[in-house]
Amino acid sequence: MITTARIDELRAQVKAWHRQGDTVAFVPTMGNLHRGHITLVEEARRRADHVVVSIFVNPMQFGQNEDLAAYPRTLAADSQALMEAGAELLFTPTPEIIYPKGLAQQTYVEVPGISDELCGHSRPGHFRGVATIVCKLFNLVQPDLALFGQKDYQQLLVIRTMVEDLSLPIEILGIETIREASGLAMSSRNGYLTAEERVTAATLKQTLDFMADALIQGQPLSQIGTQAERMLIEAGFKPDYLEVRNAHTLAPAAATDSELVILAAAYLGKARLIDNLLVKR
Repeated sequence: MITTARIDELRAQVKAWHRQGDTVAFVPTMGNLHRGHITLVEEARRRADHVVVSIFVNPMQFGQNEDLAAYPRTLAADSQALMEAGAELLFTPTPEIIYPKGLAQQTYVEVPGISDELCGHSRPGHFRGVATIVCKLFNLVQPDLALFGQKDYQQLLVIRTMVEDLSLPIEILGIETIREASGLAMSSRNGYLTAEERVTAATLKQTLDFMADALIQGQPLSQIGTQAERMLIEAGFKPDYLEVRNAHTLAPAAATDSELVILAAAYLGKARLIDNLLVKR
């Protein structure tokens, strides 16, 4: 596996692969990799001739009071896992390489509307940072396809919208959330949980399952939301949001919508956990 922080080396290698007529898949990450990330790389290997992975902790998507400095950085372990999974190029730029003029002078990409909902409301500017870095990485890597986990469902829709709106020739694939045996969605931020909190954290998925069953049975949305929020609070969570939305637009669910997504964010100890569940009715 080639590991480089240099843009010219990245571009030269990808150009050589494309010159051969080969396809390139891309998996952007912030490192501290878990089984969910590796599943993306393995799926990328099945769908393309070559796989590029980036590790970059993007300062633009962190708020002033968020965990940028504390975000876990585990490059050696990540590199080993990526080699074993079949990645061929690992791009590891620094903030100075990605944002040479600094964040204040950086051109940014913003996807209106969808970026202001849910996590965008709780974390102002977050999705502007996500869209900007993903767009920049797409321009650097020039992949044929890019893979993202569905755990970050809103992020996935933001990126799909950006690609469509900017006419980027990249296929975006969403890959099913990988979960621990308890049902807890795998996340780098699970490392902030104590052993006791990790047991409690399984209640988040159980709450989503309860909501899905109630939706399919035709119970009123307001009643479902009230019961579900009570479940989380009684388990020890501090809910941020718990919403049922249209799975394609993230607009509030209408009675005529058949494809829905339940989205949740809740604090447990030091961790802010997010999860979602697709529902057809």
